[in-house]
Amino acid sequence: MKLYYAPGACSLGIHVLLEESGAAYEPTLLNIREGAQFKPEFTSINAKSKVPTLVRDDQSVLTEFTAIAYWIAAKYPAAKLMPATAEGQATALEATDYAVATIHMQGFSRMFRPANFAPSEGDHEAVKARGLEIFNKGLAWLDRALEGRDYIAGDFSFGDAAPFYVTFWAAARLKLDLPKNVAAHYERMKARPAVQRVMAREGLS
Repeated sequence: MKLYYAPGACSLGIHVLLEESGAAYEPTLLNIREGAQFKPEFTSINAKSKVPTLVRDDQSVLTEFTAIAYWIAAKYPAAKLMPATAEGQATALEATDYAVATIHMQGFSRMFRPANFAPSEGDHEAVKARGLEIFNKGLAWLDRALEGRDYIAGDFSFGDAAPFYVTFWAAARLKLDLPKNVAAHYERMKARPAVQRVMAREGLS
């Protein structure tokens, strides 16, 4: 398999899950700052022009964070990335979807790409402020979801990958003070050997 990723991007979570899975894969850096995602070499693989992108052993391509995360968990059961119960699976999916679709796409994106939400430059500061509000509300939700738990579904699962990458953005990029349970989860994730290997490979601290 081949994972196309960008250092510190949302693909970080999928990178972690592949490392946790024990599967053989080739991490392939895509330089999105230089626009590599829009070049024919990549758009012929993923016309959506984004990471994460997973080219599987049969050369079929899987895109979208939640789909890839769920597939890895289902494909490699020995890694125990899939919660054992339907309730646990639903909890993992809920946290993944919320982290990706709301905290990331509605919150973080407003802060760093305000022009995508308001073409008038005069509105950009208001867009950024709204993004921070959404982002902080998301962290508060994650904090409640983690109350009394080490991981989002109890035991470590695919549901921890997306909360991890948005928490990394909060702590390392935005320099936000994390809520208590989120901070503990973040430290717990950073202590995992697979996470440490991925962070080192991506040049992250």
